[in-house]
Amino acid sequence: MLRKFLDRIKPHFEEGGRLQAFHSLFDGFETFLYVPNKTSKVGVSIHDAIDSKRIMSIVVIALLPALLFGMYNLGYQNYAAAGVTGTFFEMFLYGFALTLPKIIVSYGVGLGIEFVVAQWKKEEIQEGFLVSGILIPMIVPVNCPLWMLALAVAFAVIFAKEIYGGTGMNIFNPALVARAFLFFAYPTSMSGDQVWVAGEKFLGLGNDLGADALTQATPLGQAASNVDITASVSDMFVGLIPGSIGETSFIAIAVGAVILLYTRVASWKTMLSVFVGGALVGLLFNSLGLESNAVANMPWHVHLITGGFAFGAVFMATDPVTSARTEQGKYIYGFLIGALAITIRVLNPGYPEGMMLAILFMNMFAPLIDYCFVQSNINRRLKRVQK
Repeated sequence: MLRKFLDRIKPHFEEGGRLQAFHSLFDGFETFLYVPNKTSKVGVSIHDAIDSKRIMSIVVIALLPALLFGMYNLGYQNYAAAGVTGTFFEMFLYGFALTLPKIIVSYGVGLGIEFVVAQWKKEEIQEGFLVSGILIPMIVPVNCPLWMLALAVAFAVIFAKEIYGGTGMNIFNPALVARAFLFFAYPTSMSGDQVWVAGEKFLGLGNDLGADALTQATPLGQAASNVDITASVSDMFVGLIPGSIGETSFIAIAVGAVILLYTRVASWKTMLSVFVGGALVGLLFNSLGLESNAVANMPWHVHLITGGFAFGAVFMATDPVTSARTEQGKYIYGFLIGALAITIRVLNPGYPEGMMLAILFMNMFAPLIDYCFVQSNINRRLKRVQK
């Protein structure tokens, strides 16, 4: 019935139809519901069961465990900070109510811009924002205003994606560009203790969580201030700590990593190299004995389970568009991301979370890394032929 309905209204969206201005919108909706039946007419084509839409869908599924746990943790942190008790469902519902508007705004603004650009260029709507649209709300602070989030999404889609030609052409990860935009344009809304706890009253619960001066620092924030970390390693591993919505639970992120690796959507070489680079540099700073720097003295395994390190290693560094694509280059690319992230944390106490800058910095060098390995292979083969 749905297929017949779409076939009946489709002519109105084709060229010459009264709704041709919305052709890209209809095409995007139709291809989201059904696999396109178009085939190549000329030339040689390679057909594969995996396309960009399926890849993006798998990444979204892999993100769900971290997202759902983040919703619960958001309610848990607010209830704990307000000194009230609640059931699991109440805490989850509280976090869901605060997170859902951010997701709606992110998708609404981002997809709206992509629909307009696709219609203007008379192209199909790309599926890349299916992932970016859910990543952005998961990596911003809880108290990020919706208007600020909308501005960051618009900036990321226009200047980090569409200006380069759309999905597959961008140099930088759009989600990280959105966070970087917020960090440098509105630093007071992206740092400090108060941004991690909402402190709002959810009317459906009857519990007043609007107590004055609700503050709670992240473990990295405490270490950067040379304050003893109050959270236990087990809490940091499970994710019951303040932080961005999707970045707190190492377990939930690990479940997403298993999904990505099992489906071969993400590269294990990049993912593993990030953790190896972070661990080795963490051990290096531990051995230097910098007594005045609490971040440098954090055990290497704590570095890997706090902040956005694990989330960045699994979902950001493995982005197939902005990361290294050569098999050998993935090792170098991932290792340098992990090493840079810990280095930034230790040497820049004003910005204890270094994963964002590390990945964006390495996005610039990913093409150079690939070029070096490709050129090396070419030179080696030329020498072999000349012999």
